[in-house]
Order: sequence, then C-alpha cells, then structure tokens
Amino acid sequence: MPKATWNGVVLAESDRCEVVEGNQYFPPDSLKMEYFKPSEKTTFCPWKGTANYYTVEVEGQTNPDAAWVYREPKSAANNIKGYVAFWRGVTVES
Repeated sequence: MPKATWNGVVLAESDRCEVVEGNQYFPPDSLKMEYFKPSEKTTFCPWKGTANYYTVEVEGQTNPDAAWVYREPKSAANNIKGYVAFWRGVTVES
C-alpha cells in the first residue's frame, strides 16, 4: 500500500492512490492533516490546471511546498481532484 513519510512520520497511506506522471496522488481522507499547512505557492500545468501547495511540518521542522493538490483540475485530470502528491524529500513507497 502506498505510503508517504518525512522525518520518520507517516503523512499519508492509502490503497486508493491515483498514479499520474509517475507520482502517487493520495486521496484526501488518507492525509494526516495535522502535518499540513497551506502555502501561498501555486503552479500551472496545461492539462491538469492550477496546483496549490502545502508546507509539511513535523516535530518543529518544516519542508516548504512539499505537497501539492489540484483542487479544481481540468477535466482531463478530474481523477486527482483533491488528491495530494509529494516531492522535496518526502519518501513515497508503493
């Protein structure tokens, strides 16, 4: 079952992930939201739309913009609406 960890803490774990462009996207109900803080960062993908980011905070350490979500994706990416993916040192194991 896919699992995302950082600093020894499980951030998300689910057997209902979606894989897009090699990234595991975790469903919203699998996230341990106490570790996520909304970020001001956004990026734009021509086929997915606008991504919003989260900073991950674990035991006083922060990992800026380490997770992203497409809250209102374009129709081609509707399967990942509200799902979260990770980078910047977050380990994702399948």
